[in-house]
Amino acid sequence: MAPKKEDCKCYLETTVVTIENHKPETPTFSKLAERKNEEGNFFYKDKKYREALSMYKSAIELCPNSSAYHGNKASCLMMLGQYEKALEDVYQALQLDKHYAKQGYLQEVRCHIALGDVSSASSSLQRIQELYPDHPSLSEEKKHLSQLKFFIEEGRKAYKKKDFQKVIFCMDKALIQAKACTTFRLIKAECMVFLKRYQEAKHISNDILRIDASNVDALYIKGMCLYYQDILEKAVDNLQEVLKLIPYYKKAEEIYKKAKQLQSKKEDGSRAFKKGNYKDAYAIYTEALNIDLNNVQTNSKLYFNRAVVCLKMNRTNEAIEDCSKAIDLDKEYVKAYLRRAKCYMDTQRYEEAVRDYETLYQKNRTLEYQKVLDRARLELLKSKRKNYYQILGLNKHAAYDDIKKAYHKQALLCHPDRHPDAKEDEQQEQEKKFKEISEAYSILSDPRKRSHYDKGLDITGMNGFRTGGMDPNDLFEVFLRNQVFRRRNQFFFSDGFQPV
Repeated sequence: MAPKKEDCKCYLETTVVTIENHKPETPTFSKLAERKNEEGNFFYKDKKYREALSMYKSAIELCPNSSAYHGNKASCLMMLGQYEKALEDVYQALQLDKHYAKQGYLQEVRCHIALGDVSSASSSLQRIQELYPDHPSLSEEKKHLSQLKFFIEEGRKAYKKKDFQKVIFCMDKALIQAKACTTFRLIKAECMVFLKRYQEAKHISNDILRIDASNVDALYIKGMCLYYQDILEKAVDNLQEVLKLIPYYKKAEEIYKKAKQLQSKKEDGSRAFKKGNYKDAYAIYTEALNIDLNNVQTNSKLYFNRAVVCLKMNRTNEAIEDCSKAIDLDKEYVKAYLRRAKCYMDTQRYEEAVRDYETLYQKNRTLEYQKVLDRARLELLKSKRKNYYQILGLNKHAAYDDIKKAYHKQALLCHPDRHPDAKEDEQQEQEKKFKEISEAYSILSDPRKRSHYDKGLDITGMNGFRTGGMDPNDLFEVFLRNQVFRRRNQFFFSDGFQPV
């Protein structure tokens, strides 16, 4: 932070007293001060501004009443981007020597423009205009100030229209002139938050906080980033710090209240879920979703949590819907993809499951994702064949005796001889059903054929098998991978998902 004027005054008075005790008016001190100033000029020309600054400070300590030394120090501070400190030396130089005004007012203008202080820059330019109408730099500085005013005004209009992309553009242009203006950088950062560019916004706020740890606007921006990234605990702490510094910071107070509410609701929902109070958990997550529609990261997790609750209540379709909403808000939400794909598999919506697993595999080509994708593709292939178990009214784990009994029962019902008086199309339908029942029995009653069928291979008579367009070798490769990674299967298909 820039030192207060009182501090600067106190420092100067102390310096003067010290130098007076050493009789600075003597030629010896003047020569030594001039030598330090010349060394500073040497470093300045060589662009070694820190070394130059040290020399100018030494010269001022020896001769504090030299406007030239203060002016040189101001120039050096400007090159180091320390415009507020530079202004202090400019003011000191102007007080010491009225003849320094031509250069001093120009430095003043440039400092005000760099700091984004349009009003003060305009006043300084007006003084130059009155005192030195033919000043060679007057036209150029007017141009810089005019450009700065234009982009500030355009940015203000865009902000009102919530055209945050344009605001960022205008602030970038303004910062070309007002390179040391913290306000413009913070406006830019705030708009980045609105555009979900959280990392960039946080980077700007952190840069400012490294210089000024108590900058409330920078703390507010950082708190916003944490809030919208669903880092609620840290967001609450950060925003509390803002409100300690400025209790009536309205925007910070609003986000702080929402962050506290969301944090509380998530904790309440998690507790209810763990206790098995699924209806309560569902209601809590639903209430939380209405707190802030703009907090997409938190809402994405809330939808996922509610999906987990729905599954515990056997409401699979609702769980799928909530997973889809979570993914709509966060396209990178892996857990939501996995859970939705599992729901699709459970409800035999294999094409949708394949799409989700393909998406995951494209994002991260791991063996685990390859394995679950293979399984989904296999189930999709199997679903497109005749379902012999369904034809006989059986489940996949039916024993041989059950298959035999089911076959006899269905065959008796559908045998063409039982429908001699049926119309021709009805007889054809019964014959078709009878053939399917016989085919189903032929496959499922033969252990070898049934095994191939269960693995996704359609058996055809005594001549081997067919695969519905898929190479048998490819299928056996899938089966082999399934065996190799069998243990890893539990991670993807278990019911171990918990609210986050």
